[in-house]
Amino acid sequence: MTTTMATGTATAAPADARAAVLFKAACPDCRGRFELASDAFRLAIGGSRRTTFYSFTCPDCRRAVRRPAGERIVELLTGGGVRTLRLHSG
Repeated sequence: MTTTMATGTATAAPADARAAVLFKAACPDCRGRFELASDAFRLAIGGSRRTTFYSFTCPDCRRAVRRPAGERIVELLTGGGVRTLRLHSG
């Protein structure tokens, strides 16, 4: 499965469930474009849009990238096996 995420948009192509999941991503700092496996991402789901985001490290410039994750992105990332942290307000 290959999933495309660019500036908050995402699309997915169906594939065999055992196939490796790759996500296309871009770095806003160096403008690099690349594919990363699901284990390169982290997804945090909070109580609001401001606290729901995904993150990864750019393989080109090594900077941490954090992007907002709407419902569709959350759906794609969780379906692709990305590790998820659920944030709780206390």
